[in-house]
Amino acid sequence: METIAIFDKYAKTADNTQTLTKGELKTLLEKELPNFLSKRNKDANDEVFRNLDENGDSQVDFKEFVIFVAALTCCCHKYFEQKAAK
Repeated sequence: METIAIFDKYAKTADNTQTLTKGELKTLLEKELPNFLSKRNKDANDEVFRNLDENGDSQVDFKEFVIFVAALTCCCHKYFEQKAAK
């Protein structure tokens, strides 16, 4: 339920409350995952947005966002499994 609440919180800042714009996604990532975007790479948000916008409509819908959350969760899980094995 937290994932839905976070998506809704940032999607509600523009006209379409069902999707995230590039700016809304950037704000979400900066606030919720502050270490995710590289401060040295100014194009990181654009790259993340392009990768998430699966259907090319210049917006990230909830399905596209959930795929990102799931992939990120899998990566974190694998990292911590490997770290625990050492």
